[in-house]
Amino acid sequence: MGIGIGDYAAFATLLFGLGAVGFLVRRNFLIQLMCIELMLNAVNVLLVGFNRVYPGNHDGQVFAFFVIAIAASEAAVGLAIAIAHYRLNKTVETDVADLLKH
Repeated sequence: MGIGIGDYAAFATLLFGLGAVGFLVRRNFLIQLMCIELMLNAVNVLLVGFNRVYPGNHDGQVFAFFVIAIAASEAAVGLAIAIAHYRLNKTVETDVADLLKH
């Protein structure tokens, strides 16, 4: 008796749901970035779970590496935007982010 795809799917769903709720509820820009990372990691868990069910096919791991690369670039761009927002407004709350248009 091992861990099946249902267990991976349940865990990934829990992680993705936690990230989605955290993103929608919190107004701190850095917390929202971490919640996006949590959602991307939930996708990685599911991809690797599918790879464990079908061990001859390594597409899950390949896609997981692409998701990791996208997450790294998202973190770099997101932190740059957060720093610019903080320098302009002296806060990391996203409620005043519409002031970046001016």
